[in-house]
This record gives sequence, structure tokens and C-alpha cells, in this order.
Amino acid sequence: MEPSMAIGVPGVTLSFCDLTMPVIGMGTSSSPPVAPETTKAAIVEAIKAGYRHFDTAFAYRTEQPLGEAIAEALRLGLIKSRDELFITSKLWSSFAEKDLIVPSIRMSLRNLQLDYIDLYLIHWPLKLSQEVRQMPVIREHIFPLDIKSVWEGMEECKNLGLTKAIGVSNFSCKKLEELLSTAKIPPAVNQVEMNPLWQQKKLREFCKVRGIHVSAFSPLGANNTKWGDNRILECDVLEEIAKAKGKTTAQISLRWLYEQGVSSIAKSFNNERMKQNLDIFDWSLTEVESNKISQLPQRKGITFESILGPHDLVLELDAESLDDC
Repeated sequence: MEPSMAIGVPGVTLSFCDLTMPVIGMGTSSSPPVAPETTKAAIVEAIKAGYRHFDTAFAYRTEQPLGEAIAEALRLGLIKSRDELFITSKLWSSFAEKDLIVPSIRMSLRNLQLDYIDLYLIHWPLKLSQEVRQMPVIREHIFPLDIKSVWEGMEECKNLGLTKAIGVSNFSCKKLEELLSTAKIPPAVNQVEMNPLWQQKKLREFCKVRGIHVSAFSPLGANNTKWGDNRILECDVLEEIAKAKGKTTAQISLRWLYEQGVSSIAKSFNNERMKQNLDIFDWSLTEVESNKISQLPQRKGITFESILGPHDLVLELDAESLDDC
């Protein structure tokens, strides 16, 4: 880990591109959705608190408020230049075909009012029909992802300078193998669900060997969302460690991820918790504490089935991710 432009937040150097990514990013997805003004105000506060990495996606509908918050931060002098920030966005599954990918990133750039994105990810390892407006979806609207041609479209985004790095999200070892077999530019990042109760040891090892950085979404269990719960924040083992160290359970989870060499996308619009989530770098877990966490029972929080419905292709993707834990 190397220091990055973020105040007090270390960075990790991504492979296959000359880029340093702050190891804690702020998520912008809210479930249920909140007003764009609320998102914008929270992002400005996060920049004041020291966040320099923001994670958005076309599907979150937060690209626009993030773009407005960046413009506001520049106007207020909170940052001198857009280059001080690291922005991640994602290709939505309805646009997951080769000819739609460059137009899709250009649309995201317009929403963000930016000339480039730092990291552009394939959001899901499947394709959805353009007709999809809500979840769950009917079987006829879900298709396998043509990984080879879609990745060529992603590589084109990087070659055109529209993004500095490309990667994937929610990809299993099996899907990564398929991608790597034809990729000219390997993925720099795989963003997946990960926390002390879903540790993904096999997937992490697979990615480490191949130089792919693992980034964790739902590092705190996505509490207060329709798919998440409070199992991290109310985990007895984590609570006990937190109490002994005078820390929050959330800080223990984020510190554990950091010590695994994983970056985290943590979402909180609460100013106090935002600051706490950054305060994990001047202390560490003991070997005994780490061992206790490594023995926690494992359970995946978010499945494709719970979002899209119990279709064959969806169940197959969920089975692949269960193989990776």
C-alpha cells in the first residue's frame, strides 16, 4: 500500500495501469433512493472529511449528484483539481454489448460533468434486455454476457482515454478465467461483496495471483437496505473486539478488510460515521483478534436470485460465487 492523494488514506497501486486508488471509497447507492440534493450534500461533506474516492454507477442514478458535488467542491476550494479525486462508475447490464459500451461511458461522463473516469467496471456478469425497468425480471429479459466482445468494448474505453482503468464487479473465478483467456488488458479490479462474514478466501487468492485488486462492497453488511442486514454491526465477535479496542464494530470490519489487502466501498451519509470509517489506519488488530475473525461462520448477503428472480442463468451465477468463498 502506498500513500495517495487522499488526506490520511493510503492508496493501492492498481496493476495494468499507472493509477493509485484510495483504499476507502464512499458508496453513493441508497436503498430506498434519496433525493439527489441529499446525495450531493453528503458527498460535499465527505470531501470535507477527507474522502477522495467515490463509487457510483449508471444504475444508482447518482452520477449526476456526484458530478454536481465535484463542481461544488471545486467552487468552494475543497479540492484544487478534479485529478485529486478517484471516480469509479459502472457499465449497466442493459448496455452490455460491444457497440453500446463507448456511448454508455460517454453518457456517464456527461452525467458526471467529467472528461474521464478513473475506473470503469462491468456492473454484473450478465446482460439484461433494454426493456427492463424493474426487478425482479422475466426470464426472457436475461442473457448470458458475451464476455469477449463486451471486454473489447471496455478496452476501447481505456484506449480512448475515457477511463484510466477497467475492471469488473461481481465476477466469480470462473468468469474471470473466461475473461483473462481473451483480454488484451486484464481487469485491474474485481469489486465484490466482502466482509468478515463473507470472506471470499478462494476468490481473493485467485485474484492476488493474477494481479487483480479486490475491492469490497457491503463491507458493513449493507444494513438498512432491502438486501442487507445488521449481522456485521451486531456480530458478537466483532462487538467484543470493538469494545476491547474502544472502536466501533464498523471500524473493526473495515480494518480487517484493509489488513487483507482489500479496499472498501463504505456508504454512510451520517457525518460522524463517515469520519469514523476513515479512522482505521493508526491502529491494528492483534493476531488473536484476526484469528477469531477468520473463524466466523460464512454467509453471502446478496444473491442475484433475490434481485432478479430464480432463473436458471441467475442460479448458476449464484452457485459460482458460492464456490469462491
